[in-house]
Amino acid sequence: MSFVDLLELDFVQTALIAAAVLGLVAGVLGPLVVTRRMAFAVHGTSELAFTGGAAALLLGIGIGYGALAGSIIAAVLLGVLSRKESDRDSVIGAILAFGLGLGILMLALYKGRASNKFGLLTGQIVGVDSTDLNLLVVSSVVVLVVLAFIYRPLFFASVDPDVAVSRGVPVRTLSIVFAVLVGIATALSVQVVGALLVLALMITPAAAAMRVTASPVRATVLSVVFAEVAAVGGILLSLQPGLPVSALVTAVSFVIYLVCRGVGAVRRRATA
Repeated sequence: MSFVDLLELDFVQTALIAAAVLGLVAGVLGPLVVTRRMAFAVHGTSELAFTGGAAALLLGIGIGYGALAGSIIAAVLLGVLSRKESDRDSVIGAILAFGLGLGILMLALYKGRASNKFGLLTGQIVGVDSTDLNLLVVSSVVVLVVLAFIYRPLFFASVDPDVAVSRGVPVRTLSIVFAVLVGIATALSVQVVGALLVLALMITPAAAAMRVTASPVRATVLSVVFAEVAAVGGILLSLQPGLPVSALVTAVSFVIYLVCRGVGAVRRRATA
């Protein structure tokens, strides 16, 4: 089939819409995740999203719902157990290891198609149907609406938490709410790039954007653009050769990061 013929297929169009929605959510959340140094937390949350998806696969229910439930549980656990910043990495490590082990056990018990197991780890966006798309869209709207309400105090707490506490900002509550939002976005990302590569959409575009600008607004806009290019571009590049979507999404994302890193280095030398 030609490239144009492939674009006319329903499952390809559904995948592109899902990728575009996910790129928006990941791009908006990304700069805050990087500012709050939560990259490792995102990885830990993705492992629980993987566990939830594996449980859903074993029980015969929608994988998206299982991944969503697992990631939210992970986010709440991280928010409650890591009360001190010094405890964060050890708590994430413990939850990550537990989630990955439990997920592997559930996949071992699952007797269905091996492709379903592999898809949880590396993504399987071509399998996203209308039900999954509806869940993704509704969840994304919820994440963006909640984030719009808490953005200003959350950004304040992210940049200078000590001053935010002294000003009466509910830093602890905001941290838990934001962790849940990140958990939801992480669960959605698992369907595109899988649990192992979720950082490609949640972290890399934002990290790239923050290499070329110090403005929070510009960083967010660039992060969204980069995430969209990686997600949608990865799918488009995978169609004709039939290569894995997740590999190309991560490749595009990393190339963008390298380019932005180079641009940032040139600017610093020019102003030195």
